[in-house]
Order: sequence, then structure tokens, then C-alpha cells
Amino acid sequence: MSTAKIVVIEDESDILELLEYNLSKEGYRVASARDGEDGLRKVRKEAPDLVLLDLMLPGLDGIELCRRLKSDPLTRSTPVMMVTAKGEESDVVLGLGVGADDYVTKPFSPKELLARVKAVLRRGPLKEERNGKERIAREGIVIDAGRHEVKIDGEPVPFTATEFRLLHFLAAHAGRVFTRDQLLGHVVRGDAFVIDRNIDVHIRAIRKKLGPHRETIETIRGVGYRFKDGGE
Repeated sequence: MSTAKIVVIEDESDILELLEYNLSKEGYRVASARDGEDGLRKVRKEAPDLVLLDLMLPGLDGIELCRRLKSDPLTRSTPVMMVTAKGEESDVVLGLGVGADDYVTKPFSPKELLARVKAVLRRGPLKEERNGKERIAREGIVIDAGRHEVKIDGEPVPFTATEFRLLHFLAAHAGRVFTRDQLLGHVVRGDAFVIDRNIDVHIRAIRKKLGPHRETIETIRGVGYRFKDGGE
């Protein structure tokens, strides 16, 4: 039985009750909120191990709430899982882009949800990728694993935990091509219910944040991705 604390932010009563029941049954300590403002207060007060966040909320919506949590030094390391009826790729990109660590679409099975919750909790907050160099510098990009920091042309740019692990892993093995399955195994630890498309979503988000250096991450058609070798 787990003693992890989870804050659930969901405005639909039946779904909230379903989440509370299944999480409590697994031994998690659960606090809940029915709107974004109350949810923000609960997260700051409870300091949970995980936040389950509905995308569509009255008042402060899930996207803005996630953005605030990930921009606040006190809460940015807290994993956030989006629970939403919006399953289109554009919504997934938006959710992951503002810092969500994973997502599950409604309707969902309690079994799958609990498996994803366990996987996110196993990863923990802001675990650094330990493979390769601690600090990597390349043509305007500096990746510091010790500080969990990325600077683009001298300016710090926020990356989610998964984005950081993915960028650091690729940069630490510059020139080598990795398939999506390999990246899932190395970066997502291979224990989450994550489809191949999620890797593509994270790569898009990383490239956007890299700005003028977006071409540093190359797509190898039919294979996967690689961080461009500085010697090329």
C-alpha cells in the first residue's frame, strides 16, 4: 500500500468520486478540489506527490493551472497528470507543452489510470538522467544535469522533467540514432503506459524551446531521432 499524497482537481462529481475511491483503495492519501483556484490552493497547502488535473475546469482552467504550478519554484517539481476528455493531438501537445508529465483521456479504466499513476510516482520529481556527461555545451545550448537547467544562447529556458531527460540523453549520445522504443526505455523508464506518439510530442516541444537551434535534433526517417554530432 502506498502512502503517497495525490491532489485530484476535477469538476465532474461522478468522475471525482471514481478517482477518490480507486486511489484511496490503493492506499493513496487523497485531497480534492472542484475548480482551478481551489485546486491551486490545495496543491500549495498539501505539497502532494502527484496532481491529477482535469483540462476543462470552471474559472482557472487546467492548462493555466498547470502553467502556474510549473512556473512556481515551490511546485514545479510536482508531477502533473492531465485527466481529460480532450484526446486530440493538439490538446496533448498543449498539455505536455505547459509541463504535464503524462495524460489519460476519458473515458478511462481505473486499472489503466492506476498503472499510470504508479509509473509517474516511480519516476518521482525531477529525476536527472545519469547517463553521459553532467554538463553538456553545444553551439548555444548548455544542458546542466546537476542544476536541472537548460540555457539557450545564455538564457535559461524551462523544460519539463521528461523533456529534460530526453534532451540530455540525446545530447549525451550525440551522433547516435535512437528509435522511439529505445528512447521510451531510457527516458520514460519503460514502466509507463506511453505510446510512441508521445515521444514525437515531446520532441516537438523540445524543438520549439530550442528556438534557432531546433535543427540540432534530427529526425531520421523511419528510424527515430538523434542529436546532431558537432563534428558533422
